[in-house]
Amino acid sequence: MSEETRISSFKEFYPFYLAEHSNKTCRVLHYIGSSLVIALLVYALATSQYTLLWLLPVVGYGFAWVGHFFYEHNKPATFKYPLYSFISDWVMLAQAITGTLPKEHFRSESQTSAH
Repeated sequence: MSEETRISSFKEFYPFYLAEHSNKTCRVLHYIGSSLVIALLVYALATSQYTLLWLLPVVGYGFAWVGHFFYEHNKPATFKYPLYSFISDWVMLAQAITGTLPKEHFRSESQTSAH
């Protein structure tokens, strides 16, 4: 998908999102960040330590962006499609947990290492 093409639906966005997460280490870092976000949210709410909530985007996006910048070597989709990207993070995590992640959308290893 070219940079000029504007995505207008989640159904159209998700295959693009998966292609931008072809590197396994990048995906694992997303899973770690998302899981820590859930744990931190539950902890902050359960202990009424609401000031910890400001850490949620730092933890979640911190792990994801390390994956993009150092392993995937691309710009996170969050910068251009924040809502679709946020939703996709959770869909990808759920699909990874349930074993239903559609890997046919991932770029081949030769494409990911060419960056």
